[in-house]
Amino acid sequence: MTLESTRTALVSGAASDIGRAVCASLLAAGLTVLATDLPGERLDALAAELEIEALPADLTDPAQVAALGEHPVDVLAAVAGLPVVERFATSDPVGWDLLWQVNLRAPMLLTHAVLPGMTERGWGRLVYVSSDSARAGAGGEAVYAATKAGLLGFAKSVAREAARASVTANVICPGPIDTERSRAILDERPRLREGLLRAIPLGTLGTPEDVAAAVAYLASPAAGYVTGQTLSVNGGITMS
Repeated sequence: MTLESTRTALVSGAASDIGRAVCASLLAAGLTVLATDLPGERLDALAAELEIEALPADLTDPAQVAALGEHPVDVLAAVAGLPVVERFATSDPVGWDLLWQVNLRAPMLLTHAVLPGMTERGWGRLVYVSSDSARAGAGGEAVYAATKAGLLGFAKSVAREAARASVTANVICPGPIDTERSRAILDERPRLREGLLRAIPLGTLGTPEDVAAAVAYLASPAAGYVTGQTLSVNGGITMS
């Protein structure tokens, strides 16, 4: 599917494995891609490799997020996320605030920055990358799941508010995805990997490209009649 070349996508968390795949997928679909993430070598390397513009920003800083909205954005792919695995009863409440700031407040701030322009132009796509743990729950991820789950209600509400302006809002919930972080965990725990693969009906971990393909679809004109929806990309590990 090819998107209009005059349209621009902003991808947050662009330097992550999934973020990079999303950038590549949207670029291949014909969009101009703006990549934002914390400043550093990973973002610089991504921008150089894909020949896209890097916009370094700290998404926990509302002023920096607002500045991103100065760019006309037709597609927002909010990929950035901060995962933490810990037992809730022994977690430190001091650390909860950072998860809320990155996983929920940042996508809300990004939306606040770009939605008025989408509404004015009469077209837009808001795509939020949440997590299957937000939809189905996961042991050790209570705070992470709670902050990511907020995106489901947020997207549905924005979808209702923005629909008349032909702006859609949808959520993607990835399940077990083969990323640098997940490999580091599973390589140290082969029995965990074996058990996880047995639990996935398709029998394999997903790839960042699997998630990116879903983002590209929801960002496309082909998904113009899809809004307020949650799509799990999880190999069938949960089906309800």
